[in-house]
Amino acid sequence: MGGFRIIEDGASADYEFEATAGTLPELFAVCGQATFAAMTAIEKVRAELDIEFEIQAATLEELLYSYLSELVFIKDTRKLFLSEFVIAIDDRFRLTCRARGELIDDNKHEIRTDVKAVTYHLLKITKVAGGYRAHVILDL
Repeated sequence: MGGFRIIEDGASADYEFEATAGTLPELFAVCGQATFAAMTAIEKVRAELDIEFEIQAATLEELLYSYLSELVFIKDTRKLFLSEFVIAIDDRFRLTCRARGELIDDNKHEIRTDVKAVTYHLLKITKVAGGYRAHVILDL
């Protein structure tokens, strides 16, 4: 699986990252991890609860936006931190996700910041040597 790096010189009210992976499903999983890494130390989030959902979009960028927005919605409505993501994407830009995590516990989890929304600003997925790269900005 790939990884991500935080882009430190972005706007102070945003969390900007670049993710890389060998396949599109891996890239989306890494983007999910990066999103929750903005909020907490995901290595401390146990995979106790399963969440599954499916979304569809017209383009890969719209699919990434919708996927990350759904993760933020799940965090807000179900009060969950997620740490593991299994993604499938078909050729019609339909994504299925199985994510695992646990209820947010202020006594256990380090609360770093709250992600309010995903932005379209500079959102991009690029095919690169060895796989894919995504650029994402989250509104804090």
